[in-house]
Amino acid sequence: MMSSRRGFVKNMAAILGTASIHTMIESAVSSGLKAASMNNLAMDSDKSATDGIFWNWVRDSYTVSRNILNLNNGGVSPQPKITQDAQDKYNRMANEAPSYYMWRILDAGREPLRENLAQLAGCSPEEIAINRNSTEGLNTIIFGLNLQKGDEIVMSNFDYPNMRNAWNQRVKRDGIVLKKAILPLPMDNDEKIVKLYTDLFTERTKIVHLTHIINWTGQIIPVRKIADEAHKRGIEVIVDGAHSFAHLDYNIPDLGADYFGTSLHKWLCAPFGSGLMYIKKDKIKNIWALLSSDEPDGDNIRKFESLGTRSFAKEMAIGYSLDFHNMITTKRKQDRLQYLKNYWASRALENPKVYMNTSLNLNYSCALANFGIKGMTGSEIDQQLFNKYKIHTVAISHEHIDGVRVTPNIYTSESDLDRLVTAINEIAG
Repeated sequence: MMSSRRGFVKNMAAILGTASIHTMIESAVSSGLKAASMNNLAMDSDKSATDGIFWNWVRDSYTVSRNILNLNNGGVSPQPKITQDAQDKYNRMANEAPSYYMWRILDAGREPLRENLAQLAGCSPEEIAINRNSTEGLNTIIFGLNLQKGDEIVMSNFDYPNMRNAWNQRVKRDGIVLKKAILPLPMDNDEKIVKLYTDLFTERTKIVHLTHIINWTGQIIPVRKIADEAHKRGIEVIVDGAHSFAHLDYNIPDLGADYFGTSLHKWLCAPFGSGLMYIKKDKIKNIWALLSSDEPDGDNIRKFESLGTRSFAKEMAIGYSLDFHNMITTKRKQDRLQYLKNYWASRALENPKVYMNTSLNLNYSCALANFGIKGMTGSEIDQQLFNKYKIHTVAISHEHIDGVRVTPNIYTSESDLDRLVTAINEIAG
């Protein structure tokens, strides 16, 4: 990927008649990435999740707060310094002559970016649309589907509110029928999870909506197994991959998804307000464009990108987060996040007052985990963690779950989590 952008930078330099763009952008990142990539390649894969030297370098690559301990990386993640710097520099360049640099120079980088995102996603560039977040992508799909009154949609009681709201709008507008699988989370049995969905399938079921990682608890859903059962019945599959993309090691086609949406500002650590939508090539023509397009019923994925003026600097900076991620690799990232989750959770569970709302089985959770303390609400725990210890988490109260979600990231250290466990024990008493 870096080579593609080097070519793009060289082209810009030629157009501008100067080599300053190369110096301005590339020199800020190349030496650090090269050195870290060499270290990464030399690491023993069995030990990479705990390699202190490497993960300390990763930590130093972020602007980690000295005021609070951020353990709420589930909603949005920070960008590495190289991405922050790239966006700032591209933005300053665009401001020199916006209509020229944005539309004639920076916008030319969208196709190379699409190709590189497709490489990470394991699909064709012609199946990837670049947008602002999971909500935009999944709402585009939900509102773009040709559904009729009485058509049935199967989802769960733990899907994200924005998607539930989108489906409820279609219920009110079009008379479709929503059916919900009631998930007694946490769960660690694929067959039971699959059956809760398939028991709701009928001849009228058109779509099953699956959240790959449940945001409330971190539960991983066996989407491929459910998708296979759906496809046997001619049912299409939408996957909300907001929390799983660049977090779990998979290619989007591995999930059996017909439609998929994610936020790149979550686990890819890309600029805030950046996202990706995937639609299988033969399904694109079935989805109406949400915003205006000259071919709203065409089969070109770009019909979903008619946003008008946008932040081109932000889009181009996504590539630096991609470089940073690819240097680490998704597999090592997943292993590190699993290790960090189990590091704090296993220690917290030594206190008899602490319980988990998340399975610690590696197949059913990764970075996100939800815990509780007997006799306390999640809100009470969350407030004490922040007010007394300056530890930022998030209280969760949804369905039968009442607790606190803890979400470390790859810049989080073991000492950070020791601080969390100490605080939990003091609060629990």
